[in-house]
Formats: sequence, C-alpha cells, structure tokens
Amino acid sequence: MNTASHLYSEIAVTVQTAQELGLHAHEFDAICKRLGRTPTYTELGIYSVMWSEHCSYKNSILELKKLPRSGGRMLVEAGEENAGLIDIGSHGGKHWALAFKIESHNHPSAIEPVQGAATGVGGILRDIFTMGARPVAALNSLRFGNLDGDSAARTRFLVKGVVHGISHYGNAFGVPTVGGEVYFDECYTDNPLVNAMAVGIVEVGKTASAVADGIGNPVFILGSRTGRDGIHGASMASKEFEQSPESMRPTVQVGDPFAEKMLLEASLELIASGVVSGMQDMGAAGICCSTSEMSAKSGTGMNVNLDLVPLREEGMSAYEIMLSESQERMLVVVHKGREAEAKRICDKWDVPMTQIGEVTGDATLRVFRNGQQVVELPGESLVLGGGAPVYEREWREASYFQETQNFDLNLLPNDTPHHEAFWKILASPTVASKRWIYEQYDAEVGTNTVLRANADAAVIRLKELPGKAVAMTTDCNSRYVYLNPYIGGLIAVAEAARNVACTGAEPVAITNCLNFGNPYNPEIFWQFREALRGMGDACRALETPVTGGNVSFHNESKAATKAGRSGRTIFPTPTIGMVGVIEDVSTVVGNGFKQAGDAIMLLEGQEHLKNSGLGGSEYLKQVHGLITGDAPHLDIEAEKRLQACIIAAIRGRVVRSAHDTAEGGLAIALAEKAINSHGTLGAAIDLKRDLSAGVLFGEVQSRIVVSLSEEQVPALEALATHHRIGLSRMGTVVAETFAIAGCIETTVPELRKVYEMALPKLLA
Repeated sequence: MNTASHLYSEIAVTVQTAQELGLHAHEFDAICKRLGRTPTYTELGIYSVMWSEHCSYKNSILELKKLPRSGGRMLVEAGEENAGLIDIGSHGGKHWALAFKIESHNHPSAIEPVQGAATGVGGILRDIFTMGARPVAALNSLRFGNLDGDSAARTRFLVKGVVHGISHYGNAFGVPTVGGEVYFDECYTDNPLVNAMAVGIVEVGKTASAVADGIGNPVFILGSRTGRDGIHGASMASKEFEQSPESMRPTVQVGDPFAEKMLLEASLELIASGVVSGMQDMGAAGICCSTSEMSAKSGTGMNVNLDLVPLREEGMSAYEIMLSESQERMLVVVHKGREAEAKRICDKWDVPMTQIGEVTGDATLRVFRNGQQVVELPGESLVLGGGAPVYEREWREASYFQETQNFDLNLLPNDTPHHEAFWKILASPTVASKRWIYEQYDAEVGTNTVLRANADAAVIRLKELPGKAVAMTTDCNSRYVYLNPYIGGLIAVAEAARNVACTGAEPVAITNCLNFGNPYNPEIFWQFREALRGMGDACRALETPVTGGNVSFHNESKAATKAGRSGRTIFPTPTIGMVGVIEDVSTVVGNGFKQAGDAIMLLEGQEHLKNSGLGGSEYLKQVHGLITGDAPHLDIEAEKRLQACIIAAIRGRVVRSAHDTAEGGLAIALAEKAINSHGTLGAAIDLKRDLSAGVLFGEVQSRIVVSLSEEQVPALEALATHHRIGLSRMGTVVAETFAIAGCIETTVPELRKVYEMALPKLLA
C-alpha cells in the first residue's frame, strides 16, 4: 500500500479512529482501497463528515429519487442547486423565479437552543442568497415536548431559547418571519425539531451555481473568521444523543446576523457584477464540503492553503479548520483577472475577502497547512452522486402498527361533556394561539406582508410583479404519520396545499424536511419509506413537485437524562414547505369572519367517510390521553377537486373567508374563525345532525369552512356542483356570541381569552 510519504498526518489513523469519527469499519476499508493507502487524520475527518447522512444522504437517496423531482413550474431539478427554483412570471421584460428551501437544525437546538435555532435561520438564508436570490420571507416548523409533567421545565427552556434565537437572527437580518407551526408531544422532549424555511426572489438567468469552473480561477473565502465552533456539526447531526447536551456545546455554531446582512449584500452585488464563477455557502462540514462539492460538480480540483484562512483562534489544526462550521462564510470562485473588482465590492460592504487557493484541472482536492500537504483526495470520492456510499436499508412494518390500527375507538368512555372537551382542546398547547411566539418575530419588515402567522398560510406581495403574490406554509401532523406513515405522508402534502389554497393561491411546489429516527432500525426505515410513498403520491396528484429539502435522521436519545427520562424516538415528521402563486393579490382572503349576517358553509371533498377522524386527534390526546387508532382517511382526487373549488370561489370573489378543518376538528375550526374575525364577530351554528365526538372533534380531511354573503350562496352552490364537492349550510355570522347547538354557548371575548392566554400561562 502506498504510504503517501508526501502527506503529513498529525495522528496515526486506524479503523478505531474511523469509528470514533462516525464511520463504519467497512467504510474505512473502502476509503483505504479507493486511495490505495491509509488516509491522513485530516482526510479521515473530511470523509467522516462528507459521508455522514447529513451531507451524503447515503441511507435516504434511493427513496428520495422516487419523489417527483421535476415538472410544473420548476426551473431546475431537485438537488441541482442549493435551493429549489420555480417560475413565477414576467413583468417589464424581466422574468422572475422564486427560490425556497427548508432545512433542520434539530440537534444543535437541543444542545444550545438560542444559537442552534439562530444559526438554523442563518444557514437557510445563505442557501437562498448564495444563488443570487434576495430573501423575502422566513418560516419555521417547531416541535417540543409536553408543557406539563416532569419535562415541563426543559420544554419551557427549549421553547423560549428557540423562539429567541429565531427572532434575534431574523429580526436583525431584516427578513420577515411570516409563518410556521408549533406542536407539543412527549416524544420531542429530548430531541426538539427546529426546521427553518426561507423564500427569495431572483431574476431568471441571473442566478449563481455552486461550481468551481475555470482552471486557474482564484478561490476566496468571504465573510467571518473561522473558529472552533461547530466542528463535527454535520456528523453530530447524524447520530443519536448519547451524552448530556451540555457536553456537546462545542459542536454548535455561533451566529452573527449583522455580519450575515453585510454578506448578503456583498454576495448579491458580486453575482450581479458578473465576477463570480461559482459560489457556495459554508454550512454543514464547512470548508471541506464547499471545496469538494464545488470541485466535484465541475470535474475540477482545488489547491487550498489553510495558512491563508482568517482565524479567530490560534493554533487551529488543519482538521479543525477544514471541519469548522463557523457561520457567515462563503466560498467564492472569481473569474481570473477580476479580483480587484470583487475586492472593491467586498470592501464597500465591509466583508473580508481572502484568497485561499485556486481551481486546478486534475479533479483532486489538495490542502496545505503550515507549509505541509495534509490532504490529497479525489473530490468525486467525497460527494453524493460520486464516491459517497449509497445503501439500501432493511425495513419491516413497525411492531406497534397492527395494535394501533385495530384499536376500537368505540370502546372509549363517552362521559366527557362536549363543552368540557371543547375548552380542553381549545386551550391545548398545540391548538391554542401561538401569538406569544409569533409576535416576537418581525413580520412586517420589507412592507410586503399581506397575511401572517395566524392565517392558514402566509402571503407576501411581489413588488417585482405588480399585483402578484405568493402564499407559503409549513405543515405536518406527525401523529398521523406515526399511526399510518403512508396516509400521514399523503395528508402532510394535502394539508399544506389546502392551507395555501385557502388564501386563493394555486399550490405549485414543495420543499421538505424529513425528520425521522435511526435509519438502521428497520421499523424506522419502514416509516420513512412509507411516508415518502404517501408524499410522492400526493405530489403527483396535486402537481406539486419536490424542489429539494433536507433529511434529518437519528432524532432520538439513547441514554436517560439527568431528569430520569428514558430514551425515546420522535414521531416520524416529514415537514412540508408549500408555496403557491396568487395572480391577483386583491382577491386574497383570510380565515376570520368578515361581516355579520354572512352565511357559514362547509365544503366537503369526501362523500363517504371511512372513519370518524378521531384516530390521532387532539380530542383523543386531551380527553383520553391516547395517541392511537388509524389516521384520517384521505381521497387525494377529492382533495384536488376541493382545492380547485375553493381557489375558484376566492378568485371569483364568491367567499369572504376560508379556513380548513385541522387539529380539533370542525368545532375548533369554527371557533378559530370567530377568534380571528374583525371585531367580535361570532357564529350561530346548527349542524343538524346527532352530535358525537367524531362530528364535533374528528379531524376529517378535505373540509373547508367558508363565510359569504347570502347573495353569493347560489354562486358557491354552482361551483360545488361543478367540482363535485359537498356543500352544506351550518349557520350565520352574528355579533358577540359563539354557539354550536348541543355543544357550546359562549362569547367571542371569552373564546379569545382562553385561546390567547393558554400558552403564556404554560410558559410562565
């Protein structure tokens, strides 16, 4: 075996070293065989992060390829760029695209919630503007443990820290945080989920790619200095927690939103000037990721001198510099001869710019430190689609599945009065108002926000395309995915599209953040496989292709914590980020009642229900303390007709408000419409049927509650008939009071008080 005597290695490398860095023994053997020698310690560190699931998708890529990854308005196929790109139209001779993506920062947020969440926001914003798109909105999807019992103190700590981190970074950076979702379930106690989404706008043809084209072109590092924070962040995100979170804080990055704002402006001006050959954010795996991925994509190589990298700390080794995930940094390849122009732009924005290498023609990554060569690797051997391993994982149906499927909901005691169940659900943390959270986010910066967090979906007007707007949301009911992974994946996409449609937007594409447990557990991989099958079927039916996203495995804890909790795995949570296009922003509707005397009607896509919708419902958890049964049935073709119907009704100005039924069912959806109404508009409701828990609180899919003037009722009836959608009258919008005959009678102020104060009380 070639000893590669020209390479300097700080530490002797063995298979045990590789295993300590997260590689398997057979992967270490494959590396040695590929190189024809034993790698240096720095080289092994590079392989350990580049071959981690977080960077290589080695366990998931075969399933991801089954999703619809092109078509519709998509301008690039999923995975081709840092973020998805969809066509949103032309104006004044300019053609515009929307760039968007969602990613996870779960493990860092469990360890250090403020910086973990903040750098999650920073990272997803860089993915957008490194393409040349200006960020116009941010969203998030958050999951925490219960806010009562033994875990309440830790959950409060995590909620407050995560919310502070998101608001601190987004507000300081200057992007409106306009939407999101928050769920609370015990399974997230040790491992919260923090998924961050960003949306940006860019002129078609003026984007930048993560490539290293042009032999001899200089390679620069832009932005902040490199420190020891975030080393092994990527590989840390690819394994379970085995120790207390406090001991893992050095793996968490530290963010500076003000530095990122300057980096944004410098990056966009550099791209617009034409000096940039290629650009990539240095996020997960830092310099080693950006240098190897950009080189491999172009079939070129790089020589990199780490002695030139600006450092925050003295004595950093090559291993530490290459793997550091210090934030607010870009790797930029500049066209040779235009270095001075690039430097002037960076100086204007006070962004440091330092040449650290050059592009070579031999497809090899060479790295030097202290005058010695420490890395010589084929760039292709490190990356997804190249030499990174791809595995077909074993799977088998989860052992709990048949038990939950066969649970007889009819055997539950029926001794809780409907009004008592109503108040319990309305005040539950998952259902109750998230105002305490979203009011900490600046949703108005940029002056483009039309609808924000308390709407079914957020809406942003596009000044580049006068009159047009985009709607966006994040969605996933993970209890459904746990109980029936296929149906749960189907519902996650359908509900996201339905929420966008309830504003009047045409759903056009999704991004996804796939949060699951250990993929080496066959039952977990069955959940993953089935959920993606459901997502794929929904995306094909609704014509909303997948633009890209993120896989986050190993969301579980092995050891008991100091509080004595045993280890646990999260519910499978494939979070969907959905975007939709609105042709005329003046037609947008919200979810609250608008005028007394309006008719309240229910649009129903499914005529023949296969279950009551109580399986996995908020009613079942709050009233009976159970998460069991089957997920609600979903007929995806009926769902598609329902969405077409509501979009036509909104664009035709037939309805004044629209709100889909979700957690808590029909009774809670009606209450939310009153709570979100103008003034104190309520409802007088008579469902004209025998009331049961299933009728009131069942989370039946493909239903939308609308309000409209009496004069427009015939027009809605005609639309429902045309689209073969069920339509029924439920009641009338009234002032002050809220009543569902046989269930609840109260006032709108009392509804708001309970709904708005529930979460602040629990977090106090």
